[in-house]
Amino acid sequence: MDVSVIRDPLGGANQSGMRDHNERLVLSLILRHGALPSAEIARRSNLSAQTVSIIIRALERDGLLLRGEPQRGKVGKPSIPMTLDPDGILSYGLNIGRKSVDLVLIDAAGRLRAQRKRTYPYPTPDTITGFLHEAYTEISDGLTARQRKRVAGIGVAAPFELWNWRDQVNAPEGHMQAWRDFDTAGSVGAITGLPVAVQNDATAACTAEHVFGRGREFSDYAYFFIGSFIGGGVVLNDTVYAGRNGNAGAFGSIPVATGGRPAQLIEHASLYLLERALEAEGRQPTVLWDPANDWTDFGRPLEDWIDHTARHLAIAIVAVVSVIDFEGVLIDANCPPAVKGAIIRRTQAEIDAMDTQGIEKPVLTEASVGRNARAVGAAALRIIERYLLSHPRFG
Repeated sequence: MDVSVIRDPLGGANQSGMRDHNERLVLSLILRHGALPSAEIARRSNLSAQTVSIIIRALERDGLLLRGEPQRGKVGKPSIPMTLDPDGILSYGLNIGRKSVDLVLIDAAGRLRAQRKRTYPYPTPDTITGFLHEAYTEISDGLTARQRKRVAGIGVAAPFELWNWRDQVNAPEGHMQAWRDFDTAGSVGAITGLPVAVQNDATAACTAEHVFGRGREFSDYAYFFIGSFIGGGVVLNDTVYAGRNGNAGAFGSIPVATGGRPAQLIEHASLYLLERALEAEGRQPTVLWDPANDWTDFGRPLEDWIDHTARHLAIAIVAVVSVIDFEGVLIDANCPPAVKGAIIRRTQAEIDAMDTQGIEKPVLTEASVGRNARAVGAAALRIIERYLLSHPRFG
């Protein structure tokens, strides 16, 4: 087969009843590949030129696409690349973390348009709702009338069963139990008046990487996000796979043993361990959650934490790729880029030193979305639900 004529995996159909699907298809292709002329959209989608032309005109009228400058070739008419309108689709993302909460506003290309952040000793529903009311009002008031009309909704990224994390976040007895009966979606919707989507925080981070980051380069991969507690996500057949109970990619639960009792990866490759090490040296651990801090003055506690994290993360990665023959392994983290790079290099060195007979040795890739991946992924949920194909490639 001539590989030059293989269609894009996002395939379309010309039936009249498929307009919504095909409009989502066109938007998804432009998001994935950047500016595309109508002829290229038709080639990649397997739609007719006439169908693509009709769809593009409709999306222009709806304020979702913009025409670029004509590109003249050697022969024929100049082609006109179509791009996403920067103000055509906006969405909010709320990330509820163990030590901080973030609200972001992104556009359809994943660009950060606004962000607000608050840190705390531990999360409570009252803290989160108070922050959201203030931050959402502040960001919304800064938007134009047109921009407010283009908001697709708000996504929420949060760890499952927050009430079970009392010991790890050092919360007083009983203070985390309020999460058991808290209606996250209902409360967020009441404050913002927007449609709400909720997803596990690590899966949301994986969604951000798959839609906006280097995840677009792979069809199947395992994704690790190192936050206060390490978690992850799974992508299969170009789709973020959440699993039956939403726990697919719960890599923090993988047992890793390097002597002594087996313990979960979450106990060996999470930022709370570095937080405790800094506290033991008499330092304020709040510096970890300040994005302006580059961690260069953390010294020995940071070096020891990176080594410990890399050693145990390598064990977990080899275990994961032994179950599914992933095309790649992507790693992101809530830390400065230099620290993330050091973790990946040392983890790769640990893997290279391991006996991996019987499997393809994993090669690690640095994820590109970065520290805001969970909030950005949360915001992406409503964009996907309303405008993009849910699968493949945009699960």
